[in-house]
Amino acid sequence: MPASVPGPAPVALVVSLRVLPGRREDFLAGISLNASAAVREEPGCLRFDVVQDGADPDVFRVYEVFADREALLAHRGTAHFLAWQRRKAEVVVPGSQVDHLGSLAVSEG
Repeated sequence: MPASVPGPAPVALVVSLRVLPGRREDFLAGISLNASAAVREEPGCLRFDVVQDGADPDVFRVYEVFADREALLAHRGTAHFLAWQRRKAEVVVPGSQVDHLGSLAVSEG
């Protein structure tokens, strides 16, 4: 992808959340399945990264890039995403998730 994205830009979703104490490994296993399936099975999923906070091992940020809003909506209807939503309810602190959706403006990677 060029450094400056012309035309309708891909959408980027950044999610912040806190994992329940003692559930970090369960969280990582579940989100890894979702990320892997999204990148492998969805042509519209361009990137899916999970970043652990440097100061708090129970805080994570998820960075996803989709070709467009339609690809993001399609992702939310997949079996792997729906399975992740059920598992997420068991491992994430209720109410801790904050989503930020925007257009990808620059990409160098």
